[in-house]
Amino acid sequence: MMSTVQSSAEASDTAPTAPRIALVAGEASGDQLGGALIDALRQRYPGARFFGVGGERMRAAGCDTWWDRSELSVMGLFEVLRHLPRLTRLRRAIRQRVLAARPDVFIGIDAPDFNIGLERQLRKRGVKVAHYVSPTIWAWRAGRARTMSQAADLVLCLFPFEPALYGDLPITARYTGHPL
Repeated sequence: MMSTVQSSAEASDTAPTAPRIALVAGEASGDQLGGALIDALRQRYPGARFFGVGGERMRAAGCDTWWDRSELSVMGLFEVLRHLPRLTRLRRAIRQRVLAARPDVFIGIDAPDFNIGLERQLRKRGVKVAHYVSPTIWAWRAGRARTMSQAADLVLCLFPFEPALYGDLPITARYTGHPL
């Protein structure tokens, strides 16, 4: 007669593995949001592994940061132009490292000018992609909604009216709430 109780070895063979989550936050506010997101995800998935680009808050939450978020922090047109070659090399290096790490999901946190291009590249290579903090498509650049639908599978919105702005586009938009 066969036992209906699995041995611990058999149970571990069928138990889901802890998710591997890659994240990129390029600003201080993104680092704060990322740290809180990691804390929330860790409650749901205690064994999850987090890695990517972040700052002090994300490291404190347990993220293995490959680069510090300050590497992405540039403001203004002329500063961006001056740093564009370095940022392009950095995006390529991050993409290669994420692809090599084979995460279950990639989460770009805000910084749309950097993350949307990276997200599009990763998604084309089969990585599941979420973008945390919907770009302000309701205030300006409404075309970014279509761009987001090409770059991500899921967009996490801070304001309750934002998911409806994605309408019939092929992207899932969810309201998460604003940290304030």
